[in-house]
Amino acid sequence: MTLHTGRHFLQIPGPTNIPDRVLRAMDMPTMDHRGAEFAELGFAVLSGMQRLFRTGQPVIIYPSSGTGAWEAAIVNTLSPGDKVLMAETGQFAVLWRGIAEKFKLDIDFLPGDWRHGADIGQIEAHLAADKTHRIKAVMVVHNETSTACVTPPLEVRKAMDRVRHPALLMVDTISGLGSLEYEHDAWGIDVSVAGSQKGLMLPPGLGFNAVSEKALAVAKANPGMRSYWDWQDVIAINKAGTWPYTPAINLLMGLKEAIKMLEEEGLDNVFARHKRHSAATRAAMKVWGLETQCQDPQAHSPALTGAVMPEGHDSDHFRKVVLENFDMSLGTGLNKIKGKVFRIGHIGHFNDLMLMGMLSGIEMGLDLAHVPHRSGGVLAAMDVLKGRDVVPMPKVAVA
Repeated sequence: MTLHTGRHFLQIPGPTNIPDRVLRAMDMPTMDHRGAEFAELGFAVLSGMQRLFRTGQPVIIYPSSGTGAWEAAIVNTLSPGDKVLMAETGQFAVLWRGIAEKFKLDIDFLPGDWRHGADIGQIEAHLAADKTHRIKAVMVVHNETSTACVTPPLEVRKAMDRVRHPALLMVDTISGLGSLEYEHDAWGIDVSVAGSQKGLMLPPGLGFNAVSEKALAVAKANPGMRSYWDWQDVIAINKAGTWPYTPAINLLMGLKEAIKMLEEEGLDNVFARHKRHSAATRAAMKVWGLETQCQDPQAHSPALTGAVMPEGHDSDHFRKVVLENFDMSLGTGLNKIKGKVFRIGHIGHFNDLMLMGMLSGIEMGLDLAHVPHRSGGVLAAMDVLKGRDVVPMPKVAVA
């Protein structure tokens, strides 16, 4: 057993680091979830989540993971046999498709290479060909956590509008909310799906649906069976500041504090911070000579970076070396990129010095694991953080 001192470096892209303020907010006696004190908390988090989603529409908060919020989006609006359009952007798009299959939806799954966001042109062409409007929903992942590629929801909405398709637009922003710009109302999103354990800086255990007026109308007309996930039941009792079942009381206490922290920093500043850390991380990787999993310069995620290992080197072995020597957890590659990619989380409660410590651990780990690379990546990241121009490294062979 390797012994370590100091704090563990949790650099996976979720669950993310929990601020001490949030931990202290949750470290409280529980309360009567039907009483006036809890109602005050309930109203505070419901209105706070509307501000984070940037919506005037209802936000439903479930005691669940993001997977539950995926399911809620489906069962409220769709029925077996309904046709939906989805895009293969990575493992989380694949998992959402798996839930859709279990509810016997008719799925058009647009293939992808796991190195780009969704192909907007392909989505538009598919919708244009759907002359009878059989497609009931377009379902995309905003920030694909397995590949570090972003699909811009506004561009999907514009494509839908260009062909005047009436389908619902459903967006998984589980790792996007609180770390990337997001506009539920202004971007014309019908159902947004999110979770607590990413940019919201909380433990896992809360799932969210933000829903448009159109989505609510579709849900009211949908005869499909549902109980726990029913939007109408939750929205009705939310008017009293509580839930139709026992809510995750202490997580809601933490959520109230997390919202306060995000708004104290200012959401625009939060988004800019994530972009800076992403740019600094990519600068380090360029000097090291490592490829990014995301190959579209316009689609790099501000929340995480996927690093492709050189041929013949296993990313999980490298992660093990880093964990054992530096007490730092990096994200594993998932599904078809297992062993080929490690994921660097720079999301949530995070600052410049935490980033530098993480990148130092990676650079030392590359040495210890005998992964071919150039030194100096940490210095390149420092230059980005200090606002200096980084001189591009020539493409040379590494030993």
